[in-house]
Amino acid sequence: MDCSGCNRCTEINCSIDTKCQQLDRSLMDKYGAISFPIYQTATFAHPGLGQSTGYDYTRMQNPTRQQLESIVSYLENGTDAIAFSSGMAAVATVMELLQPGDHFIIDSDLYGGSIRLFNEISKKNGLTFTAANLSTDDIRPLIQDNTKAVYLETPTNPMMNVTDIEELSRAAHENGLILIVDNTFLSPYFQNPLDLGADIVIHSGTKFLGGHHDTIGGFVVVKDKAIDERLRFLYKTTGAGLSPFDSWLILRGIRTLAVRLERAQENALKLARFLKLNKHVTKVIYPGLEDHPGYNIMKKQARGFGAMLTFEVDSVSFAKAILNNVELIYFAESLGGTETLITYPITQTHADVPKDVLEKNGINDRVLRLSVGIEGINDLICEFNRVFSVAEKICG
Repeated sequence: MDCSGCNRCTEINCSIDTKCQQLDRSLMDKYGAISFPIYQTATFAHPGLGQSTGYDYTRMQNPTRQQLESIVSYLENGTDAIAFSSGMAAVATVMELLQPGDHFIIDSDLYGGSIRLFNEISKKNGLTFTAANLSTDDIRPLIQDNTKAVYLETPTNPMMNVTDIEELSRAAHENGLILIVDNTFLSPYFQNPLDLGADIVIHSGTKFLGGHHDTIGGFVVVKDKAIDERLRFLYKTTGAGLSPFDSWLILRGIRTLAVRLERAQENALKLARFLKLNKHVTKVIYPGLEDHPGYNIMKKQARGFGAMLTFEVDSVSFAKAILNNVELIYFAESLGGTETLITYPITQTHADVPKDVLEKNGINDRVLRLSVGIEGINDLICEFNRVFSVAEKICG
């Protein structure tokens, strides 16, 4: 590869590790700061009438946010990325691409916040949707005359179902539909849905991109110019842009994305194998295990399996005993940071999902979700051995 003369690693075959370390040099300030400055300003002065520095008002654009958007677009191999105040703000804005009377297809296993948005806001706005297991179901029989889009996560939250993005994009595009993929669980470090045929990629920047549980953010990444222009207009109009300081926090987080995810993935695989051996664990769902139905698809379309896993135990009392007695692991509702978190989907991330949907997806009060961090793996295993021992004593 000849990189002579370039001032930024823009070759598509540059390693993702290197991409995480790059700034957009064309956007750097005149002092050449390696840690990009925080432009904590609401407005910008004009040199004169009819003149602009390129920045007018932070709701529309800000140098710190633009630097972050350039990096996220670069990591996802898009033409543009838009940084939002939260992942849900990103999802809500994408849904504004649809019109009253439109229909869309969703995966039946999604983050509860997305399902809440579709049920409580999208329906109110005159949209309808059909849910299906997109990892197994053909979307073609679900398409109506007014169907406009398909929306999915892969792997899904929390049941870790894996969908073949290339195959689904082919079916969607044959029928004139746009494909929207939430890539939060894998991040651009492990998976690039735009390269596989997706039209829009969504991230909760709060999670792996930020990586430190210290900020909230969201992203939409695209390649299509018309979609981009419409989203930029909606983003400017609704005022959902990410603040300069939060933009800087996520910029900083991306610098360690590669090393964090490699270590967390290594820990996740070892924990998954450890959990499978416990007599109280009835199911372990991690796409890096060879018995996972989506294992071969992941090998084809991703560079790794991620740091998320879900497991089920043999009783409700045992699940609650685990949650009440973790110490090294945090009982908290989020994912993607350096610390290992354990989440109870039925009362936390999926509390607003209808009961029949939960049951259909296999989400019950014995299911626990892990976001595996970068702690020492022996310490994590010792923590589970201790917690399981305590839970056995409590449950008898």
